[in-house]
Amino acid sequence: MITTVVGGAMLPHAPQFFTMPPTEDLATVERVRATAAEIGSRLRELKPDLWIIFSNDHAEQFFHAVAPPFTVHVGADAHGHFAGRDFKWQIPGAIGLELVRQLYRQGFDPAFTSTAKFDYAMGIPLTHIGHTDPVLPIYINAYLAPQPSMARCYAFGEAIARSVTALGLRTVVLASGGMSHFPGTARYSNPELDWDKAALSRIAAGNLKSLIGYDEDELDDKGNIELRCWACAAGALGERKPDIVSLDPSWHHNYASVAWFGGGAAPRDLHYPSIRPELVGLTSALHGLAHDASARTEFRADAGAFAARFPLTAEQSRALVLLDVSAMVTMGIHPLVAFLANMQVQRDGRPPASGSSAGPS
Repeated sequence: MITTVVGGAMLPHAPQFFTMPPTEDLATVERVRATAAEIGSRLRELKPDLWIIFSNDHAEQFFHAVAPPFTVHVGADAHGHFAGRDFKWQIPGAIGLELVRQLYRQGFDPAFTSTAKFDYAMGIPLTHIGHTDPVLPIYINAYLAPQPSMARCYAFGEAIARSVTALGLRTVVLASGGMSHFPGTARYSNPELDWDKAALSRIAAGNLKSLIGYDEDELDDKGNIELRCWACAAGALGERKPDIVSLDPSWHHNYASVAWFGGGAAPRDLHYPSIRPELVGLTSALHGLAHDASARTEFRADAGAFAARFPLTAEQSRALVLLDVSAMVTMGIHPLVAFLANMQVQRDGRPPASGSSAGPS
């Protein structure tokens, strides 16, 4: 799929990065900061037109009053304050409003706000990557059940990607949160390191869609409800391998930093492709040999005359006359059609053709 989502990152936002209590390991924090700084520098090199950040709300704004699954900021700017730091970023509100319209047309019904604030979930990763340009916040309900499913979050990200692509905007997507932690509970000092490693290994392999396999009970049990933000970014990015994968465990959080600085994987040649327009004639000839006994009789009697019935190039005609399966597959012919045609001709008594040894059973 053609996309203008040129890169992205998934970054932690633990409040300890700014409060720095004595229980925090300074070396771990510095590794996280250094990784984020590198990510920010490399993302800026992509020269995006639009930065989007998917983030949860920590029971500050979207909680007991109203809890929409997705909320897009359409204001001019947003402010926040945490641990003695003031946050302020300009917001491309007109783009935010247009994204809402685009999402409505695609069957999503996000809320939108002109006044929502930044909390540390956005302020910390944006500060760590050194981002000073406008950014479009999209708030995800991660903490208040019932939350959107991971599949819905992934699909929401896909819809975002389609929208920014339609608008022609080179876009970087950020996800704030993760990995496992249990704030406010008795399990706070026991993050699920093994689970996090297994989940992260799938993302490292480029299998971002694996995130949709986690249901709400598993996310809650493993302290990973914030991965809903990751799923939104994953949907926007699509299946592509990250360029940076870093996991820095602490006693209360497993800090994961993941980043992408380029497009999706280059499309590979399929074993079973669609029919190329320039190969319709050859495909028709082979299909006849595979399924029509009279066509095979004509072919055995005079292969050249049979080939002349079809609009073929000289190269295609020669491969057909010889029933050179390897040559035809190299041209881009569907291998099953060539295999079946050759198999049926052989069964009717013609010697095996060149390159016909391999094929489905």
